[in-house]
Amino acid sequence: MQTIGEWWMWTAFAVFVVVAVIVDLLVLRQQGSHKVSVREALLWSLVWIALSFVFCGLLWWYLSETQGAEIAGVKAGEFLTGYLIEKSLSVDNVFVFLLIFTYFAVPPEFQKRVIIIGVVGAIVLRALMILIGAMLIARFHWILYLFGAFLLITGVKMLVFADQKPDLDANPALRWIRGHLRVTPGFHGEQFTVQMDGVRWFTPLFVVIVMVAITDIIFAVDSIPAIFAITHDPFIVLTSNVFAVLGLRALYFLLADMADRFHYLSVGLAVVLVFVGTKMLLAPWFKIPVFVSLGVVAAILVTAVVVSLARPQVEAAD
Repeated sequence: MQTIGEWWMWTAFAVFVVVAVIVDLLVLRQQGSHKVSVREALLWSLVWIALSFVFCGLLWWYLSETQGAEIAGVKAGEFLTGYLIEKSLSVDNVFVFLLIFTYFAVPPEFQKRVIIIGVVGAIVLRALMILIGAMLIARFHWILYLFGAFLLITGVKMLVFADQKPDLDANPALRWIRGHLRVTPGFHGEQFTVQMDGVRWFTPLFVVIVMVAITDIIFAVDSIPAIFAITHDPFIVLTSNVFAVLGLRALYFLLADMADRFHYLSVGLAVVLVFVGTKMLLAPWFKIPVFVSLGVVAAILVTAVVVSLARPQVEAAD
């Protein structure tokens, strides 16, 4: 499969991601267990967004110098569109994290560690899935239509069940954990396991980590086909995905207290998936330009946010 990514670009990006995660972990260790303020979350969110746009600018500059302005514009547009889609899907991911933390009554000061572990897991998982997806598409091009149908069905399903909250009590993974593992009734700091009376027990924080990992898998299944609808270039697919995931921890703490205010965002995300799935299915006969896709996705999300703010949840429920 063709890609604009040369070996040094892959290496440089991998080093950047490792350094970014290490810095995040060092900051986490230095600060210790504490509740993340909105100001801190906003600052880190702006940092990750700025880094994403800096990367896009550097990518455009390099490609314009080496391959021409036209290719540079297309690839930069693919990155921005993919980043916007993945960022919007990560918002839905955030709301599910919030549901899990609320269900298990995870203290705010413990949530940060869980999120960073979830981010690292999501990066590794998506890198593997992107590699597998790229190999499958290169060998079986028709799989793109399966991706498109999957996204279309998922979007319609999200629209139909937009008002329904996930039922964690009915989750088979959670029921299995409770039936097969010794779980302590309360938290033991940030520990995942404790030794009591010579027996190893798991803490509720370990169960939360497992549920977050399962959530990462579920959302990766949605997000990877969505980005392949925008571009088949593995370098663009990976970088846009990873940049969206890197800002997930800050995004969670920024939106955690405002989840109810964006109640129409799930509807907007569903419409985005329907649009992207339809785009993939129509590709053989009608190809939608990258910047048109970017405009449509941005318009859908902005509309969802504006309608959410204009119609508070109490009025929307009437």
